[in-house]
Amino acid sequence: MVGKKSGRALLREEEPLYLSALTATAPKWQLAYRADRAFFFRAAAHGQQYGVLNLAGGQYDQPKKLLHVCFYLAFRLTSLRSLVLGPVYGIMVGRKILDGLRKGTKDVYALNVQYARSEFLKRDDQILALRLQQEERLNARKKAAVDIDRARAYANQNGIPYAEPDPDLDEDVAMDDVSSDNYGSKTIVIHIGSQNLRLGLATDALPKTVPMVIARKADRTEAECSEPLPKRLKLDEDAPSEGIFGEEFAKEYNSMAAEFKVFRRQNKRRVLPNSRELVTKWNSTNPPDRISEHNDPLRIDWTELPPNPKAAPNYIVGAPALRIPERSRPRYQLTWPIRHGWLNEKDYSSRNQLYCDFFLIIEESIKSELGLTHKRDWNQYSCVFVIPDLYEKMFVSKVLEEFIRDFNFQRVCFIQESIAASFGAGFSTACIVDMGAQKTSVCCVEDGMCIEECRVNLKYGGYDVTETFIKMMLFDKFNYNDFNLMRRHDFLLAEELKEKYTLMTDENISVQLHEFHLRAHGQETRKYSFKIYDEGMLAPMGYFRPTIFDHSSKLEGRHKLIPPSFDLYDGKRNDPLCAAQLAVVAHAEKNIPSAVAAPPAKAARLLGTPMPPAGTPSRQKLLGLPTHLNGNAEGTPRSSVAGSPPPEDIGTPQPAGDEANGDGFTVQGAQPDTEMIDRTVPVMPLEQAILLSIHHASGSDERKLRDFLGSIMLIGGASKTQHLRDYLEAKLRAAMPQYPKEILVAPPPRELDPAVIVWKGGSVFGKLRMTNDSWIGQLEYDRLGSRVLNYKCMWHW
Repeated sequence: MVGKKSGRALLREEEPLYLSALTATAPKWQLAYRADRAFFFRAAAHGQQYGVLNLAGGQYDQPKKLLHVCFYLAFRLTSLRSLVLGPVYGIMVGRKILDGLRKGTKDVYALNVQYARSEFLKRDDQILALRLQQEERLNARKKAAVDIDRARAYANQNGIPYAEPDPDLDEDVAMDDVSSDNYGSKTIVIHIGSQNLRLGLATDALPKTVPMVIARKADRTEAECSEPLPKRLKLDEDAPSEGIFGEEFAKEYNSMAAEFKVFRRQNKRRVLPNSRELVTKWNSTNPPDRISEHNDPLRIDWTELPPNPKAAPNYIVGAPALRIPERSRPRYQLTWPIRHGWLNEKDYSSRNQLYCDFFLIIEESIKSELGLTHKRDWNQYSCVFVIPDLYEKMFVSKVLEEFIRDFNFQRVCFIQESIAASFGAGFSTACIVDMGAQKTSVCCVEDGMCIEECRVNLKYGGYDVTETFIKMMLFDKFNYNDFNLMRRHDFLLAEELKEKYTLMTDENISVQLHEFHLRAHGQETRKYSFKIYDEGMLAPMGYFRPTIFDHSSKLEGRHKLIPPSFDLYDGKRNDPLCAAQLAVVAHAEKNIPSAVAAPPAKAARLLGTPMPPAGTPSRQKLLGLPTHLNGNAEGTPRSSVAGSPPPEDIGTPQPAGDEANGDGFTVQGAQPDTEMIDRTVPVMPLEQAILLSIHHASGSDERKLRDFLGSIMLIGGASKTQHLRDYLEAKLRAAMPQYPKEILVAPPPRELDPAVIVWKGGSVFGKLRMTNDSWIGQLEYDRLGSRVLNYKCMWHW
């Protein structure tokens, strides 16, 4: 028996042999090799030392089979993460496999529990991330004790009375440091919404808001290389309204208008029968008034570019990018790296370019908005990054890598949006409804932790209301019929009109005359007078009737550049997915056909190519190993970004029967249809989504149900629509008439801006002292990579 060697010696001696074997036989084993290179070779070397594999001696007639055996053992041992268990498992399973090969059988025996009594990685002091936390706390206590002794000695020496510190003082309370610096002044808090970036120091009262957009030099602008928005079927001004946006939109709009008339009559409101005709006639017959630029008192400050086009900057980020003239020299094209809460893969052809733009906006915003112009000083700062409740592991791992490697932050931590909202509002139990520009999330929080099975992410928000509001006005012959949301000044104008004229009450709904000024660079200001009737209320009613929104392009380019995260061991998707979100997908698939994309077309078979007969026997498997470990390329497990451990319900290969041995791991319970999830836009009426989330959070507990119904908090920029809170409360009470007094939809406390409440909670979280164990430092990331998220996240990663 070969004596044991150190890990470094094994790597030096065995790596050429195993690396060549990996390349020559089965490239799939490189997954385990990449997950933990040193441990993979040590486990495989144990197998060689104890007789499972001996390539040099050539003792066996089936070297390829034995290679698979060796790498299978190494793969299993790498997943077990136990150096102590490696030799024992190599002896027991290796001897069983070799005996089975000689006897003509192919049994793979499961690990015997009696050999799993190792203490490795079963105590906190054996895990680097937890051990560093303990050492940091111990060092802090030592430093505090030394400081107290020095203060006592100084007081005794000078005859000054010394005030003993209060041992009951809560260490989590934000207070001044010993060095008199305000705690949190070196902590940057970043919250990226679906359209805007909010960032600031943890000590700031309010964050800076930056549009998540970047402009780069290009031959044409985004308006010149894409069709106008809202999408029109006909551009003819004289075309009937039904032909502009299609029959489906016209039918849905007219149906909503008819139901709104009935609703108003039930509320004893006066309804004129010809209100729509009055609006259409006025708008179609009143041209705009022109005002010369020097007579316009509210001229726009456009982004100035140098006279020489070659001296113009290569990129511009944030609000200045939205103020670049359409006909600038040189031309600039705007792109939004974030769309609908996802990375925008539709408008990019390269993953690196998408990541580059995303992090470039953050970097430039830190330099311009926070005044940290020198990147070399960022190693003194920590960062709190707010992520969605239903996050993507690839995205979070990439953010962690960039912040540690490129931004060189001292430490980084992550917090979910719903938890941050509860921190910002000071609620320990609440149902958080976060309405953003292009997504709306619902999640119930209990005792400062989000309940995983109730998380809901809906792909509509304030931007959908903006687009629908413009479509409704164009449907009613709006006199500015050249409206195009792809143009920068039109986009800003549409947002302004939505904020002014959309509301959720029918008290003052009537045919009213309004006006706005259209200001475009290099053109005279045009003053439009227009009339609207019920468009201002029907557009935000789309939250409760999402069929009026356009969902056709929300899934374009999804996973085109960035694949989803897969578990390292079973090859299945491991991005967070809960029962409530699956129910939303099922609802959209059944009730909203426009939210379901067509299935991808299958590759056509060439003519004359014979189809394989149904009874064609498959090739013989080498061993009774799981399918994805036995040469089946289709079942090759793909690497998980975070190196997450295998799920607890994965079955271990059993020795009885071929099904238990060679047909792969089995997961208890039905698996979600990932293909249908990828093809369905998750949308549902807002009141139904809230009740669905509360139902999954409370279960059969009546007390929890009442608590969540009475603590619904509406936050986010889109929630600032006038009277939306009262309308939502009425819809919830109509859906749950048995709880008329318990249902309460409350705004954020202390008159906080609902758009920044999540950022405010992140700043509070960043100022916690000892209980905030979520910080990831440089050393931990260098040793463990993104696997450290398993130990550092407050929730189950």
